[in-house]
Amino acid sequence: MPFATSCCGIEFMSTMASHYDIGRYGSERLAFTPRQCDLLMVMGTISKKMGPVLRQVYVQMAEPRWVLAVGACASSGGIFDSYSVLQGIDQVVPVDVYVPGCPPRPEAFLDGLMRIQDLVGKESLRRRNSDHYKALLESYGIQ
Repeated sequence: MPFATSCCGIEFMSTMASHYDIGRYGSERLAFTPRQCDLLMVMGTISKKMGPVLRQVYVQMAEPRWVLAVGACASSGGIFDSYSVLQGIDQVVPVDVYVPGCPPRPEAFLDGLMRIQDLVGKESLRRRNSDHYKALLESYGIQ
């Protein structure tokens, strides 16, 4: 779950602190390599040059994998409507949960995390092997 120091990164760090304590939800172990992660948190502004790199990180993650787009910049490009900024991370990888805000409040971040946990708990193995899911990955250019 790599992140740059941005508004969203600072909010994430405050969510890990003692007041909100992300460890209460069973999410205190962070891994910063794609092969050890099952959740990719995309935070902050994503440039178009970073799109292929982000897709490569997503492909390197083991199945099953989930994506959490945190903040307005990752979700829709935010206020940066320029040629060099990706207008939403869902143009590169499929997103499971969006966390709104600029920067998002720790409560919103925890809500997004709990929604991911609901997806993990309720998702059947057949969803990942379905034709619909394979077509979705193929539309993103992911084998």
